[in-house]
Amino acid sequence: MYGKSYQLLFIFVFQLLLNMKERKKTIFIGIGIAIFLLVAGILKWVSEKEVPVRDFPEMELSGVLNVVTEYNVTGYYVSGDSIAGIQHELCRYIEKRSGLQVHIMLENNWENCLKKLEDNTCDIIAMNTPVTNESRKLLAFTIPITQNKQVLVQRKSGKNDSLPLIRNQMDLADKTVLVPARSPNILRLHNLSEEIAEPIHIQEIDNYTQEQILYMVAYGEADYAVVDGEIALKNRQLFPNIDINTDISFTQLQAWGVRKNAPVLLDSLNRWIADYQRLK
Repeated sequence: MYGKSYQLLFIFVFQLLLNMKERKKTIFIGIGIAIFLLVAGILKWVSEKEVPVRDFPEMELSGVLNVVTEYNVTGYYVSGDSIAGIQHELCRYIEKRSGLQVHIMLENNWENCLKKLEDNTCDIIAMNTPVTNESRKLLAFTIPITQNKQVLVQRKSGKNDSLPLIRNQMDLADKTVLVPARSPNILRLHNLSEEIAEPIHIQEIDNYTQEQILYMVAYGEADYAVVDGEIALKNRQLFPNIDINTDISFTQLQAWGVRKNAPVLLDSLNRWIADYQRLK
């Protein structure tokens, strides 16, 4: 966009110079350079302009708290004619406590969730995100919402095209494993590949949730996937042909994420989440 603006500006100055008499060229060269520097400076300022800070005081002024979450059988899902799930319940509790309207957006793509947070489209990533050193570089985390682990989803013996069940993580060497695109689970698979000193082929599936890649394994469209243990456990009731008994990670703390420059929101969320957990 800015490159095209520079090109048009150069063309304008060049054509202007061609039409000037020789004695006036020096003056207009100076004018052209000055215009170019001015426009370049304005464009640079616009491109580097920071997104305004949006912490809890700004949310109070707008009256709205924007939350992004994922549709799945544990966090946010349709049950009959209503919405259920831990993320939905906690959002509604926070709505009552904060006095703000909580607007919930659904997003399957983890990278899009981060972008929405960065540009102030949303204020909270209300998902059970693993709290790791890497994820802490991107987000400020609330107190833990739950403890969870990542598990391997595969089909049971007799329902898996004669593939042997994987019980030892070493046996994932050279296997292809599905995960949602840009999922936090990818980091664990990279680390596991380093630990076993063998490649694990990670296939990222765009715009698919953890549940959807689990379905792909259940229906025989893929052999292996890595998903959160709670999601796998819930779906095992629907798909008795899947095996979820091979852990990929240790038990991890999982929490909601907010922008690092929103400490007032983070402190408020921690109080509300703690109060909600005491009620349960």
